[in-house]
Amino acid sequence: MQGNIDILMLLSLVVAVVAIIKLFGVLGRRTPDDEARIDRQMRARQAREEAAAAGDKVVTLPRRDRGEYGPPETREPEREPIEERVRSFGVKNPNVEKGLVAIGQRDQSFDPKQFLDGAKQAYEMIVTAFAEGNRDMLRSLLSDEVFEGFDAAIHDRETRGDIIDQSFVGIHRAEIVEASLNGREANVTVKFLSQLISATRDKAGAVISGDPQKVQEVTDIWTFSRNVSSANPNWALIATQAPH
Repeated sequence: MQGNIDILMLLSLVVAVVAIIKLFGVLGRRTPDDEARIDRQMRARQAREEAAAAGDKVVTLPRRDRGEYGPPETREPEREPIEERVRSFGVKNPNVEKGLVAIGQRDQSFDPKQFLDGAKQAYEMIVTAFAEGNRDMLRSLLSDEVFEGFDAAIHDRETRGDIIDQSFVGIHRAEIVEASLNGREANVTVKFLSQLISATRDKAGAVISGDPQKVQEVTDIWTFSRNVSSANPNWALIATQAPH
């Protein structure tokens, strides 16, 4: 009796093992759809790595070729015309509206609201990096010409032994005040009204400018630029100016 039980158990075990092997064979086999999905994922990963290697400028728009990496059923629906997007954005200056429309007609991925959101993120990162003397961060966010100016100011500060003690409170308001398309170069100027707590200290730690206890309102006017024919969706800060 014991022998019969052992044989039955052995046969059951063999059948189970064979079934599992067959099941893994089916589950592990790639279908044409699987191959296509894996190929899209690899291409998307490669595109992200190439964009990262190029150096992000923070003010980033959706990639124009995004639909290439997904099956037709997952592609984003077509956007409304750029004229409608600009109108719903609420631009009051007709010249600014005209410039934004011109940019959007050349770059279908352009959206003024998304741009302004990215510009505000860039502003905070740049202001903070300048106070900290973070040259690597600034170099990745600024055009070469603007970086040289920021770098010179940091160098002078370091030479004197001064440091900036700063806390970024927030952006009270950000507004697009200029927009233009010159050939393939899109330029958008943003006026920022921000709040900072900032004080400059000398070698001994004494405050020589600013107030470490007081919130200050700061107004900056920055211009961002991008080649609309480039596959790189990033914008660079190319100019800064003080309000008149």
